[in-house]
Amino acid sequence: MKTKAYRFIWILFLFLFISCLLGYSPISEIDIINDSYVLNDTDENFKSFIVASDMREFTGNNPDWFRGACEAIATVDNGLFMFSVGDIDPPGQVLATIKKYINTDYRWFPIVGNHEAETPSDMEWIRNYYPVIESRVNIISEGPTGTKETMYSFEKGPIHFIILNEYFDGTSDIGSNGDIVSATYNWLEEDLKKTEKEIIIVFGHEPAFPLADEDSGRLRHVGDSLDNHENNRDLFWALLNQYNVTAYICGHTHNYSSNLRLGDNTWQIDSGHARGTQDTGAKSTFLKFEINDTNELILETYRMDLDTGIYSITETVNLSTPSS
Repeated sequence: MKTKAYRFIWILFLFLFISCLLGYSPISEIDIINDSYVLNDTDENFKSFIVASDMREFTGNNPDWFRGACEAIATVDNGLFMFSVGDIDPPGQVLATIKKYINTDYRWFPIVGNHEAETPSDMEWIRNYYPVIESRVNIISEGPTGTKETMYSFEKGPIHFIILNEYFDGTSDIGSNGDIVSATYNWLEEDLKKTEKEIIIVFGHEPAFPLADEDSGRLRHVGDSLDNHENNRDLFWALLNQYNVTAYICGHTHNYSSNLRLGDNTWQIDSGHARGTQDTGAKSTFLKFEINDTNELILETYRMDLDTGIYSITETVNLSTPSS
């Protein structure tokens, strides 16, 4: 019995030692899922939100990783919400980092990416976290049977938000390799028909059209995104344009891009990655979305300088008007 206990202690010590060498310092997650309510949370006060994604395990106390993005987010008008469009494993550590370095009351919306879909413990965490989301926003519609905790819509201020799980195959919420299957399409269409909000934002992990990073030019996941199912992708994109969806916000590629194709109504915003120095092929990025006085949605893109570690605005886009 003592031998097993000693072996466990040595394994734990070895894990912590190696973690320190690699720069990873986990944060305690005790009671982190027991979220609290935010005071003065009214639609009138809702003016901005953040998107930061694809940080994966590069969380915790290392300032060169996701912590650095969180510390920068804490200095801007970040509103009440952060959305992360997938590859957030382990999600408990992402939320713990957010709460430690932004605000203990900050709300987080985790969206299923391919790495969560392939990891049972991550999916269990996301499903168990859904009651916290339910308790803090007004859910308009829950997704098809089998996706209650991973596909839903809600409204805040002038915005209708839609969260997609692109790994739903019509039966299982982890059954697809990234697709907009008919059950998802039909649910999305019904949801879009009902909203009267002027601004509609759809979140999903994989881009419809993988694009190069706007700074580095790196291109990834072509043929390994929603374009892997081209017919379904085209139907999905036509639906977003038909209902004047303002933006489809995605991740997956680690590359940042904002793009409005000629003739489209819907912007595709690839949020890049927020893992700091752990992917130097494209700058670490977070996005701030702000509603101005005339109810237009303004995107401010913050990217990290690899030499200084400082995040600053590199692009500002009015998503409520056509591109020039």
